[in-house]
Amino acid sequence: MSELDDLRKRAAAGDRDAVDELIELAGERGDLDELRRLADGGSSDAADQLIETATELEALDELRRLAERGNQDAADQLAELTEE
Repeated sequence: MSELDDLRKRAAAGDRDAVDELIELAGERGDLDELRRLADGGSSDAADQLIETATELEALDELRRLAERGNQDAADQLAELTEE
């Protein structure tokens, strides 16, 4: 089992440290899928990192998805990136 798989298993079991480490690693890798999965699982820290990473990568579709789900921070970042 890889370190990442172990972290995911621990996170799924409710280990907050594992969740935090996954968020940090996903942010460093620019892994929107991992961050989305964690955010959809209820982690507000993952949601914040997802917005930050999506903004850095100019992932407008991800920011739109979050904004459409009512995330004001994502909507603000989207507006900032798309104003010309």
